[in-house]
Amino acid sequence: MQSFRRLLGYMGNYRGLVALAIACNILTAVFTVVSIPIFQPFFNLLFEQTEPVTVAPAAIDSLADLEQYGGYLVTQWIARESREQALLYVCALILLSFLLKNLFRYLALFFMSPVRNGIIRDLRNELYTHLLHLPLGYFTEERKGNLLSRITGDVQEVESSILNVLEAIFREPFIIIGSLTFMIIVSPSLTLFVFGLMIFTGVVIGGIGKRLKRSSGEVQETLGEIVSRTEESLGGLRIIKSFGAEDYQSRRFAELNDRYRHRLVRLLWRRDLSSPLTEFLGIATVALLLLYGSREVFAGTMEAGTFIAFIFAFYMVIDPAKNFSKAWYNVQKGLGALERVESVLDVKNPMASSSENESRPVGAGGARVLGGEATVPSGSGGIRFHRVGFRYRVDGPEVLHDIDLEIPTGKIVALAGASGGGKSTIADLLPRFYDPTSGHITLDGRDLRDYELADLRSRFGIVSQEAILFNDTIYNNIVFGMKDVTPEQVEEAARVANAHDFIIRIPGGYQSNIGDRGTKLSGGQRQRLTIARAVLRNPDILILDEATSALDSESERLVQEALQRLMANRTALVIAHRLSTIQNADQIIVLDRGRIIERGTHGELLERGGAYRKLVELQEV
Repeated sequence: MQSFRRLLGYMGNYRGLVALAIACNILTAVFTVVSIPIFQPFFNLLFEQTEPVTVAPAAIDSLADLEQYGGYLVTQWIARESREQALLYVCALILLSFLLKNLFRYLALFFMSPVRNGIIRDLRNELYTHLLHLPLGYFTEERKGNLLSRITGDVQEVESSILNVLEAIFREPFIIIGSLTFMIIVSPSLTLFVFGLMIFTGVVIGGIGKRLKRSSGEVQETLGEIVSRTEESLGGLRIIKSFGAEDYQSRRFAELNDRYRHRLVRLLWRRDLSSPLTEFLGIATVALLLLYGSREVFAGTMEAGTFIAFIFAFYMVIDPAKNFSKAWYNVQKGLGALERVESVLDVKNPMASSSENESRPVGAGGARVLGGEATVPSGSGGIRFHRVGFRYRVDGPEVLHDIDLEIPTGKIVALAGASGGGKSTIADLLPRFYDPTSGHITLDGRDLRDYELADLRSRFGIVSQEAILFNDTIYNNIVFGMKDVTPEQVEEAARVANAHDFIIRIPGGYQSNIGDRGTKLSGGQRQRLTIARAVLRNPDILILDEATSALDSESERLVQEALQRLMANRTALVIAHRLSTIQNADQIIVLDRGRIIERGTHGELLERGGAYRKLVELQEV
């Protein structure tokens, strides 16, 4: 029910259209119900089963007076016209009522269409935005394909299973209530008999609906695994082919796909049972109704025309009830998908200091661009780690132990050590991709957690080992996330990053598309674009995570020159596996298993003859 309330909350953005759709559904129900009593007096009069009413009631104070007045009007009508002519008018009246019924039914669908699709747009936008703002720690526990499935398949399932039947939920109850009201007026005892059968039908349908909701969740979960497996395989095609593992991956995928088929078949069996089961139970009820009602007609307690109108009214209940039960099945099926979406939306972001923080665009925290204000504020960039400890999970091993580290303003501090020592983790703590589990970090003497997240991250420029680029133009990849940037500034940043020359040689220049993750460019070209992006951002503090380790000698030289220009007069934290690239750092920190074991300049550490010297000697062999 909480999930359904969330959808109703989205519906509040479309109040006008929803109100029009509800009004049209009510009118649809009205003209459906109005067509029922039209038949009763005509059946009785046209087939001469009751005496004509020649005297109008003096006043209409009861249902009997109303029925007498209706009979009087019909009698006068037949007296004026012929019985055949009256029958023609009856048919025209019935056609008019059904025309209006279907007209308003279409209008209800017409008004609900933008509501349904608008809600799905809003839900998908909220889910995507929420995912972007969640901390990186969340994604280490979740599979990417599973999240992709939720933003595509699950959200679409909500539209097809829940929102697509909203008109039935708004329309059918009015028809059922109107028809039942007429049935109660005509024969309370007969209606009570029918109502008991309908309760039995509802219990049967409700039991199957609960199983359907559970099965739907299993199906969507398996679909997420399929998307995840596919995404993983496409990303690792080079390894799959080099190890000849195509058949192995195909078998694993086939097993997963077969499990999805099995669960989906069971789900569809239950869903498709709703319509025939409801219809059979309805026909069984009609058969019992005919048996029970005919006895009242034979006993003279009910007129034949009235009984026929009663059956017609009951028929008007069956079809809406069948549609309503089918809608209920679909809602139960869709709620399973909606709950999977909500499980992501309800994840709290521990780093969100305010609602404003969550809604601000990337790069909106005051980052300067190249050519803007060039002076670094007094005291900015001074970073201090105060006995920082960190673990990725509460029950996981500690990755950092009592890290005490200072990065003075305008200085270059390098991190060295074996893989797994905690170098990248330290770098990730600065822009608050993660928060320390013990101790704290200050920037300009102020705890990082006291900054607005966007403001904090705007002060950092990050160049990682893997060049992160997007399937867009070169220009947009350099400008990424920054506003009020001129083409001249972009070109200047590219020149600083040694990227301008190769860009202008590409057909289309800065407006050429670089493909998925920049696959149309070489490794060195991709890395220089990320450096140009950092240059344009003009940050106070640089984080360089082994930006040259995967490059050939020529590309490394060009990238290294660009990095030297970028680091000039800036605070920088450099992570290096190639120790030759950090010899000029103001201080080198050597890490081992999350602890600082040495610190000093390149010369000091070599003279000390400790772990750093061993690392240098190993790389010189």
